[in-house]
Amino acid sequence: MSRQQDAQGVVLTGYISNSEALPTSAIHSNDNAESSATSRRTGHYIVHSRPKNASAKPPYDRCNSQDSLDELSMDDYWTEVENIHQSGGQGPDTEPQEEVQLKVADEGEQEEAWLMEAGLATLFDPESAADPEDSVVFLSTLTRTQAAAVERRVETVHQTLRKKNKQHHVPDVRDIFKPPGRQGAELETVPDQGSENGKGDVASAAGQEGNVCKNGESPAEQGVSELETPLNLEVSFSEQALSYREGSKGREAQGDTDDKLPNFKPLRDKTGMTKVGDLSPQDMKKVRRLVLIEMTALFDTLGIDLKTHKAVKLKVKEFGLFGVPLPNLLEQDQRRMPGTKVPLILQRLISHIEEEGLDTEGLLRIPGSATRVKAVCQELEVKFYEGTFPWESLKQHDAASLLKLFIRELPLPLLTVEYLNAFIAVLKLPNKKQQLQALNLLVLLLPESSRDTLKALMEFFRRVIDHKEQNKMTLNNVAVVMAPNIFMFKGFRSKISEQQEFVMAAGTANIVRLLIRYQNLLWTIPKFIMNQVRKQNMENQKKSRDRAVKKLLKKMAYDREKSEKHEKNVAEADATQGFIRVQAPQFSKVSMAIQLTAELQAADILARFLSQESGLSVKREELSLYEMGGNIKERCLDEETYMKDLLEVNPSAEWVIKEDPLFTSSDRFC
Repeated sequence: MSRQQDAQGVVLTGYISNSEALPTSAIHSNDNAESSATSRRTGHYIVHSRPKNASAKPPYDRCNSQDSLDELSMDDYWTEVENIHQSGGQGPDTEPQEEVQLKVADEGEQEEAWLMEAGLATLFDPESAADPEDSVVFLSTLTRTQAAAVERRVETVHQTLRKKNKQHHVPDVRDIFKPPGRQGAELETVPDQGSENGKGDVASAAGQEGNVCKNGESPAEQGVSELETPLNLEVSFSEQALSYREGSKGREAQGDTDDKLPNFKPLRDKTGMTKVGDLSPQDMKKVRRLVLIEMTALFDTLGIDLKTHKAVKLKVKEFGLFGVPLPNLLEQDQRRMPGTKVPLILQRLISHIEEEGLDTEGLLRIPGSATRVKAVCQELEVKFYEGTFPWESLKQHDAASLLKLFIRELPLPLLTVEYLNAFIAVLKLPNKKQQLQALNLLVLLLPESSRDTLKALMEFFRRVIDHKEQNKMTLNNVAVVMAPNIFMFKGFRSKISEQQEFVMAAGTANIVRLLIRYQNLLWTIPKFIMNQVRKQNMENQKKSRDRAVKKLLKKMAYDREKSEKHEKNVAEADATQGFIRVQAPQFSKVSMAIQLTAELQAADILARFLSQESGLSVKREELSLYEMGGNIKERCLDEETYMKDLLEVNPSAEWVIKEDPLFTSSDRFC
């Protein structure tokens, strides 16, 4: 790759608010505080002097989200900031990066962008390319809080259009939320399918915070037991928040401080948990639209305003390893290794650190030699893809510094410009349960490249913490050290006061701590979202059938429909008699009728097929049972899924055993 190619740029677009780049509690500083902040520009960064009182309590009021400053040793944070400052220009390019200009969006612009992202452009622009019928079906599945979030933004856009004297007709807000076939009826909420707690779920889930740990670290790190706190994934988070808010009227809400991390456990779901990657791209598109609306509804319900975002442009490198946008980097990696989901350089750095051992004291905290790291960085740019880089000579602390450098050098933040404000605003939510729910939604909203890379990092940090007795890196240590690397990204830090920087330090450290601690839950798609997806698919199928009935069917089409109907009737007849038919194309016995029992799980079906198969080329853990068709496109089943319960939810589904893409894609590299 030539230097001329490296110098070429690509234009990226992002959204951010100038006033909300930090928590609002950090913005109310006076002019003296602003002028007293001594900032230093070094290489690609604007880094501020460490506050003199960094390790003590700040001399100003703190919101509840900063209570854990006493538990989290912030000394490591400021030491890391100083290390970042001293290593300025450590990357392969020494030319200053163009800084992002932050602007506030015009009135109504944010709402228009939000509606377009939610696939609801027809609500303010009837001539848009979006399918109006699809929007009607989509809206019919929203809960009351989700509908309120949409209606609020539609009304703002309509007011803006009226002020601008737009001549074209826009739909009346009151007409938007009429469910199909029920003109004038109130919007129905999605029923809680499969709920074991019934109607009491919202009130009980919103009000109970359960038992929590006694300190900032997980019980495993302190050698004490931890009681479980139930987490309801069957009822809309914003509906739970509404119940919580209404239940808090007249009394002070009982929030919990950040030095306590409950052991959340989802309520039992017999239809199985759904993780990111389990669904087809078509259904994931529906998930993302619903999650965007739900996340907005949650913040709306709790009275937290996510300020206007404005599109900005930034010229960045198009080729290379460091300082390249994630999508570009993954595109060049996928040309070499199809199916790559996490950048190969990051996978290789993690693999090297783990191969050399996670017992190294101060891993991630103690920086490598700045001179060596810069030289290695430049050498990797040349030799990595050629496979000639001498990994055996790379020291542990240098490798850890390169990993942190890779994250910092991303031209746009790993958590994305669009949602960075929302991640920071999470700590404004009243309690840990709602903070976790908001983080769950935000993780699902991230682009696939950011979401997969973040997951790989969180899993790596967890493995580092598992060796804390040797490397002295606890959950708090890792969170504090990694926070400035994740949030202090390349070329994007505005001038802020010491007070603002102090609040940002504690807040971002706590966010990283939550991401690490609850990673097993954050990449889970809540059941209420899955229920809405199923309902959308059912409504769309019904509309398709209704349209088909109105047309004259040709004989071939008619015969095919009759054949498909016969096969469906056979499947439903099997289900009625207590059987399902499982397909397994890669097995010698390609099909098997399985008798259903109340306790039959997906893992039992896999075990039954494997017990009759010899010489199978794939391993047991590489196979999964899939739910296909009916009210879902495709879903990889959790092995603890109870088949009889799932069949009641999707009686028209087919059941197929095939290889899990998780084990066949190259993201297993590390």
